[in-house]
Amino acid sequence: MLDINKMSRRKAIGSIAALAAAPGIVIASNPSSGATQPENPLTKYPKPPFQRQQQPWPGLAGKMTPRPDHGESSYKGSGRLTGRKALITGGDSGMGRAAAIAYAREGADVAISYLPDEKPDAQEVVELIRKAGRKAVAIPGDIRTEQVCKDMVAKAVAGLGGLDIVVCNAARQQTRASILDVTTEDFDATMKTNVYAPFWIIKAALPHLQPGSSIIGTSSEQAYDPSGELYDYAQTKAATTNYVKSLAKQLAPKGIRVNGVAPGPIWTPLQVSGGATMEKLETFGGNTPLGRPGQPVELASIYVQLAANDASFSTGHIYGASGGGGNP
Repeated sequence: MLDINKMSRRKAIGSIAALAAAPGIVIASNPSSGATQPENPLTKYPKPPFQRQQQPWPGLAGKMTPRPDHGESSYKGSGRLTGRKALITGGDSGMGRAAAIAYAREGADVAISYLPDEKPDAQEVVELIRKAGRKAVAIPGDIRTEQVCKDMVAKAVAGLGGLDIVVCNAARQQTRASILDVTTEDFDATMKTNVYAPFWIIKAALPHLQPGSSIIGTSSEQAYDPSGELYDYAQTKAATTNYVKSLAKQLAPKGIRVNGVAPGPIWTPLQVSGGATMEKLETFGGNTPLGRPGQPVELASIYVQLAANDASFSTGHIYGASGGGGNP
């Protein structure tokens, strides 16, 4: 071993360089140099059993136990979206919140839409976007009507000074043991939120999108392996997957990319506000190969990648994150 204390600084540096160049010799990096260490995905986040907890629809992330991780403390940006302008529906919690935080820290200005009852969560996101030094636009409203969707896009364009990323993420999910338990009102609300709203939003946004813009839909593993108790929700996610693939072909000649993200079981307010039974909530995510649900922040980098310029050859694809479930 080298005794650097007995060598001149120049000789020591030369000897270390020679060792580094020698075949089979590896010099460990200094942890203080900024190098990252591997993290075990099995133990990185909470596993079931989870405590039973219920909230009225649409639920608040701030009242969940444990609180979801959207990247509030962990996501570090590197300027991948500097100068971009994004609209994210359902940006108050879940994957929408994770995307909003990541986009802001990557240099984008961000508009988020949310239901008025979700204001406490939305205010936290707005504060985080502004703390990252970016412009934040908060747009409350129920996207189940076309006019609200049109107005939302107009407010985003006006507030951000343009638009080049559209993330259609907001969704409604209510568990029902039988189709006989799904009322017409339930079915209509799910369809309007998950299928009609992206249609209206994209139509309103398209005249503002230039070549290089990106549209991202949030699908689900439910599009590929639907649960019996999510009859209406599952078919809306199949529709999301297909509108992504169809629209990508339509808009490719305009230089606009369209992709989707398909999460598996992710710890969000959807689960505690009617999206899962209490029995299922206790074991939520436990049947994945990783043995736990995902956290929203674990999908943030996917939303960033799909919006970034260096993903310019990716369009019409669905990117999964399901803890080993294998779909898509």
